[in-house]
Amino acid sequence: MKDPRDIIKRPVITENTADLMSDRKYTFEVYPKANRTEIKDAVELVFGVKVIKVNTMNLKGKFKRMGRYGGYRSDRKKAIVQLSEDSKELDFFEG
Repeated sequence: MKDPRDIIKRPVITENTADLMSDRKYTFEVYPKANRTEIKDAVELVFGVKVIKVNTMNLKGKFKRMGRYGGYRSDRKKAIVQLSEDSKELDFFEG
């Protein structure tokens, strides 16, 4: 297994994901080749919580132009992780 900190790249914080946080669902950008069990184990090790369910989605990179040159952004993978009721909440906004 890879290092858990290599699997979880960063949390995704938007208005929609902030609404999901009240339901104990947290969104992370993850390593594109990681599967659900690797993501679950990584979140449990890094944050010390109990994970119930993991939903993943692959996002294709958008086409972007810079003047007459064009290219694609890199592909990403997102994971929505649902925590159990007895586990603590994750707080991303404390320093």
